[in-house]
Amino acid sequence: MNPALRWLLVAVVALLIWSGVHPHDYATWIFELAFGLAGVAALIATAPRFRFSNLAYLLAGIHFAILAAGAKYTYAEMPLFNWLRDALHLSRNHFDRVGHFAQGFVPAIFAREVFVRVAGVRRGGWLAFFVVCFCLAFSAFYELIEWWVVVLCYPHEGPAWLGMQGDPWDAHQDMLMALLGAISAVLLLSRAHDRSMARIGCPASADPPPKNATGVDAAS
Repeated sequence: MNPALRWLLVAVVALLIWSGVHPHDYATWIFELAFGLAGVAALIATAPRFRFSNLAYLLAGIHFAILAAGAKYTYAEMPLFNWLRDALHLSRNHFDRVGHFAQGFVPAIFAREVFVRVAGVRRGGWLAFFVVCFCLAFSAFYELIEWWVVVLCYPHEGPAWLGMQGDPWDAHQDMLMALLGAISAVLLLSRAHDRSMARIGCPASADPPPKNATGVDAAS
């Protein structure tokens, strides 16, 4: 196991233990951490065949910390953001928005790495477009899963369980935050991501040589 993934695993175990001590509700705790744990398990299982960049693993750890806090307190009652709500006279606890921003920000880097290294998508507008579209689709699918779980398991407590806090447009704004997160990641981290991929010796992280008018590589 590479050092970056090992540190990610240590952080996940520590956060899992912390969040599991007297959470607000164990059913919510399990649901909120299920996707994060599945993602970490997938990273460990695929690491021998596909090692992600250190930046990707770092962001995965940060995202899991957000998930762990939301699982422990629920996104509607996270204490720090309750304090911000009261201090700034806000209409609601906004930790949920942070979680959905991360839902676009972090997967954007993983999607970008797969598109570059596996699919061979060149840097530029199309790469950014594909990354942002993937993250928005992922966010929309997550909202559908939440809806299905509520309909099946919490039909009489849906709004409270989802943490809508009286906002009928909560799901739409969650998807907007994921969209903004993905766009922010592409704009702010693309160069750092390229350097991180280069450090682990990924030849596909470099752009292919330009082609001349006949379609032949200019370097040949």
